[in-house]
Amino acid sequence: MCIRDRDIIDNFVRDSVLDAKEFAWESQLRFSWDRHEDDIVINQCTGRFNFGYEYMGLNGRLVITGLTDRCYMTITTALTYMLGAAPAGPAGTGKTETTKDLAKAIAMQCVVFNCSDGLDYLAMAKFFKGLAASGAWACFDEFNRIDLEVLSVVAQQVMSVLDAMKHFRTNFQFTDGTVVDLNREVGFFITMNPGYAGRQALPENLKALFRGVMMMTCLLYTSDA
Repeated sequence: MCIRDRDIIDNFVRDSVLDAKEFAWESQLRFSWDRHEDDIVINQCTGRFNFGYEYMGLNGRLVITGLTDRCYMTITTALTYMLGAAPAGPAGTGKTETTKDLAKAIAMQCVVFNCSDGLDYLAMAKFFKGLAASGAWACFDEFNRIDLEVLSVVAQQVMSVLDAMKHFRTNFQFTDGTVVDLNREVGFFITMNPGYAGRQALPENLKALFRGVMMMTCLLYTSDA
């Protein structure tokens, strides 16, 4: 048992958390074996996810704080409602690392890509088609550095994937006419540093596809003990 788990149990005892329907319990990332599915399932709030079985190797551990828990809940809730998640805040607040740590916790492959104003809609289309087919997660760092004209097209590309997920399709037609087999485990995440020079304001149709969370407190990254 890690120190965080000990503290959570201490809080349960202190607050007399005795019902499985209490928010203090439901807000935790909970792992269980589903006999009907014969597989590991992960629950948090209203979200239910399958274990990804992606081997991450032995790497560093993120120090879990209250901010981390809130970011986890935002991401898992967004995925439950077939949306992306958009952690935003100053550099060094743990936007990308928290997303990667959640992916590690449920064993999902998470690809991190640093965006720039040199990206065009054709490159983004390749990303989204590959992610939709593989079921991997992608975290697009500094997403608001992409040109506004490209972001408008990206909104349509993301919407085509999310709409297919909402309608429980096994394949769908992408914006360029390509038919793509859909893996419903796919997840889209964008990180932004608002207020920096050269950053774009997201178009409203793109903003509506992502659930935002502000990251303001610094997170520490440490190695395994």
